[in-house]
Amino acid sequence: MVSEYLLRNNLKRTLLTHNKKTMPNSGANGNGARMAGDERRLQILRIAMRLFSQRGFRGTTTKEIALAAGVSEAMVFRHFANKEMLYSAILDQKACVHDTLDPRQAVTDAMESKDDRAVFEGIALETLNQHDSDPEFQRLLLHSALEEHDLAQMFWEKFVRRVYRSLGNYIRQRQREGAIVELEPSVVVRAFIGMVMHHSLNNNLWDRKRSLLKISNQVAAREFAGILLHGIAAKDETGMPSRTSGNKSIGQRFAAKKITSGRHNGSAKLRVNSKRKRSRK
Repeated sequence: MVSEYLLRNNLKRTLLTHNKKTMPNSGANGNGARMAGDERRLQILRIAMRLFSQRGFRGTTTKEIALAAGVSEAMVFRHFANKEMLYSAILDQKACVHDTLDPRQAVTDAMESKDDRAVFEGIALETLNQHDSDPEFQRLLLHSALEEHDLAQMFWEKFVRRVYRSLGNYIRQRQREGAIVELEPSVVVRAFIGMVMHHSLNNNLWDRKRSLLKISNQVAAREFAGILLHGIAAKDETGMPSRTSGNKSIGQRFAAKKITSGRHNGSAKLRVNSKRKRSRK
């Protein structure tokens, strides 16, 4: 089981102390003195995360982590009983650094004021900025999912489900108020997160030179929010989607079919009634 942010207090103090200086990979700090326990733990944690993100959980041994950290394997086990504890600690450390990795934290005020564009744009921007600043963690999550390691499920339960639940509840509320069309909220959330995640994966894994699309995170967040809230269909002078008959949406085609069917049924009834009248005469 994963502890509920067991490293939060110690790591926050350590991170505040070391944000202004470089963490060495050797067994001593820059002055030749031995590292304190918290410093050593954080150093091993950072190196383990880097190796896990490059080689995966199964492809990385504690011996390799110790070698990269410039310590003995026994020192690694002194701080982390096994690799599972290392993974657990990585999640706790990320929770400290990224305020629980929850992009909703950045849009609390927008949700309360019911500013839909600010909500979706803020979540997209926060997520993209986190992935840009910490691509190793994104790679680590992908490795853990492919290897079916518990870390993927840990992350899903701790963070992803919370986003779905919170954003889904917000969408339902706005649907009741008539501000958002009646669609399954989970589908809306998935469509939105899908745009953001695919963009992030392209930038960090497949197209690092941005050869297909080179835009800032601010622009990407703004455009994704616009696509979700307004779509991409051109509007006519009445404000309705302007589409040719061949490009009608499913809803439009269904409505048109009902109208046409009604007309056909009406015409058929008129013909039947006319025949009946003639036969009576």
